[in-house]
Amino acid sequence: MESPRVVVIGAGIVGANLADELTQRGWTDVTVLDRGPIPRTGGSTSHAPGLVFQSSPSELLSELAAYTGAKLLGLVKDGAAAFNPVGGLEVATTPERLAELHRRNNFNACWGVESRVVDPAEAKRLHPLVDESRLLGGLYVPTDGLASSLLAVELLRRRAEERGAVFRENTLVTGIEEASGRVTGVRCGDEVVPADIVVCAGGFWGPELGEMAGMTIPLVPMAHQYVRTTSLPSLRGETEEAVGTGNNARLPILRLQEDNLYFRQHGSRIGIGSYGHRPMPTRYEEMPRQVDVENDRMPSRLEFTPEDFAPAWDDSRRLLPELAQTTVEDAFNGIFSFTPDGNSLVGEASNVSGLYVAEAVWVTHSAGVARSLAQLLVDGHSDSDLREMDLHRFEEVQLEHDYIQETSAQSFVEVYHIKHPLQPKDSPRNLRLSPFVERERELGAFFLEAAGWERPHWYEANASLLEDLPAEWVPPQRDAWSGQYSSPISAAEAHATRTNVAMYDMTALRRVDITGPGAESFLDRLTTGNMRRKVGAVAYTLMLDDAGGIRSDITVARLGDERFMAGINGGIDANYLAVEARRFTEAHPECPVSVEDITDATCCIGLWGPNARRVVQPLTDQDLTNDGLRYFQGVETEIAGIPVRLLRLSYVGELGWEIYAAAEDGARLWDALWEAGAPHGIIAAGRGAFNSLRLEKGYRSWGTDVHTGHYPEQAGLGFAVKKDKVGYVGAQALAEQAGLAGSGRGRALRCLTVDDGTTVLTGRHEPVLVDGAPAGFVTSADYGYTVHRPIALAWVPEHLVPGDRVTVRTFDREVAATIAQEPLVDPEMEKLRS
Repeated sequence: MESPRVVVIGAGIVGANLADELTQRGWTDVTVLDRGPIPRTGGSTSHAPGLVFQSSPSELLSELAAYTGAKLLGLVKDGAAAFNPVGGLEVATTPERLAELHRRNNFNACWGVESRVVDPAEAKRLHPLVDESRLLGGLYVPTDGLASSLLAVELLRRRAEERGAVFRENTLVTGIEEASGRVTGVRCGDEVVPADIVVCAGGFWGPELGEMAGMTIPLVPMAHQYVRTTSLPSLRGETEEAVGTGNNARLPILRLQEDNLYFRQHGSRIGIGSYGHRPMPTRYEEMPRQVDVENDRMPSRLEFTPEDFAPAWDDSRRLLPELAQTTVEDAFNGIFSFTPDGNSLVGEASNVSGLYVAEAVWVTHSAGVARSLAQLLVDGHSDSDLREMDLHRFEEVQLEHDYIQETSAQSFVEVYHIKHPLQPKDSPRNLRLSPFVERERELGAFFLEAAGWERPHWYEANASLLEDLPAEWVPPQRDAWSGQYSSPISAAEAHATRTNVAMYDMTALRRVDITGPGAESFLDRLTTGNMRRKVGAVAYTLMLDDAGGIRSDITVARLGDERFMAGINGGIDANYLAVEARRFTEAHPECPVSVEDITDATCCIGLWGPNARRVVQPLTDQDLTNDGLRYFQGVETEIAGIPVRLLRLSYVGELGWEIYAAAEDGARLWDALWEAGAPHGIIAAGRGAFNSLRLEKGYRSWGTDVHTGHYPEQAGLGFAVKKDKVGYVGAQALAEQAGLAGSGRGRALRCLTVDDGTTVLTGRHEPVLVDGAPAGFVTSADYGYTVHRPIALAWVPEHLVPGDRVTVRTFDREVAATIAQEPLVDPEMEKLRS
């Protein structure tokens, strides 16, 4: 394959790694440009402390960090490696933080990272400078360590250049050239460097580069304080570091996260980084534009503000008493990139084909991100599931300037915070409201936020229902952690849904209209199901990537010969469909297709329960019997004179419909259904009940339970793949997987029930043990109100079958669980088809 012309903007740790990864794969026509001298370009790489740590609730981030450390360990110059595996030690001085360290130890067990929780004495042995009397314990990861970023860049550059890459320093990018919607080159003053592919890896310069291409890069350059002390008496005699060389540190990385501090050894000195100060967003005009290496003057290194560091200095000396014998020798406010959710930005621009982004990537994940992007470019897909970093994960409202500024600042504040999986942002809120919000507030809705939407999780108006709730439906008292953002009211709402009828606000679910002469063929190429069905058919189907992994699960309703509506999983899906529609139309101009996001212009009520038909039928002329509208059928009709799209679907496993209407008709629709339902005792129900009910039915949640790293059969979704269908994206890869249940790791997604009947798991990444060893992990969990016991979905060894016993570790204790046959409720689907 002939190498395309690739231009990488940015020669920091990400750009240099990308050049190395691309040239290793045979793409040798690579040019790397940087505005500063290489390797000390003046970007974040020039001063990064180099911490590489693997403990994370994210499998992706842990995997990328592990690869980064392993790769940099293999880069050696004069006997010094670009990575020093000194280990990592997080310490706790409060019971809450110690509990969090147990949780993080469980994350590591899920991802295969060696770690252990240690007592204060062992923490002192690992890091002799700490005051043991302050500690309650610690978490030790022996394979964490310190990267020497500048040495890495030097060696990566050398290796890439040997394969044909070109690095150009002191070259300022002034524009990104494109023609007919495709990138053609990079302008550097009067010169244009031609390109078939351009990758923006400019770090905190990302927003400026994005503007050149008419796209928003949602990151904020933020100052982060870092100091080096004078020599410590106990460390005198240690080999001192020189800029651009490897490090000879012996002490592990040390983090005291409740005080927002980390520490690393620099020879006889200690480096201290703090996230405890006020957020300090920095404008480009506040940065020095030139790089003066000898005087440490560069855009990423700003004047130190000692008043901001004073509390951190006091906290540091309390943890490491020997620091009282030192002073601050070198200090600066260093610039790093922060995004609204704290994650990196990776992917192809939606408005310019061939323009890619790899921004807000820290040294910790640098080589891993570069490998993933190189795979995406060369192979068409990454071996890693990149949804958490996908450039298109944000909603439009989240790309507004004020939102980016406020939430990125909050990301800085929360770097070391303990965060519950359901914890919403405190601000900004009320950005996206359904037309039902006033009615929901009247009912005492407790709202959580997702993708800018306010979503009811339960309604205080239903508290009185607990008085008459059958005893077996009353849930057990949850522990302090799993009890956050939950209420026993959800049990009453689940009971009403299973036994009577309830209304759910489903407006936040993303939906698009797909229309045009090519709509059928377009959808048939992208999905695993049969799209060539009659008008009125609804299909649950999958979209796969080129490797056969689950890109998304969607529902598609055929509304006309050339009209479809798809319920999708967010901005990543919306961008994928829009880009693919453009490419399809370019390739087939005789049968164009268009994709329109209708989410904000519409609303949706899920009305479900055994009495659902009694509520809705009097309001419509549409026959809602099985003869008139069967399960997985849809129709455009009217309810109470309001035009609606009525789809007979249910994510809770009960009779009913998703009812779509124009947003301006939303309040009227709610009132009509509420009034008709009043004689039947209808209630409004929230996401708390919804999540429990969907788990009882075994319904998967994309991005939580499954992702591109999983194949349909192993995820329990093989039924969504039409067996004789060929020619769709991922079909060939899936055919090659025929007969294999797993992805090579031999795991399958299974339902668990907790044997003690009371312990509700946290629901996010608790290790599943088989014969005492970690063998899988929980993805979703809740209390099963209908089945009267805690339930979960978990990836476990594929040989496990219903009835087999396993153990789940939650925080520092283990609970027994049993593999269960799915679904737990209505296995014959009689309720759905009634």
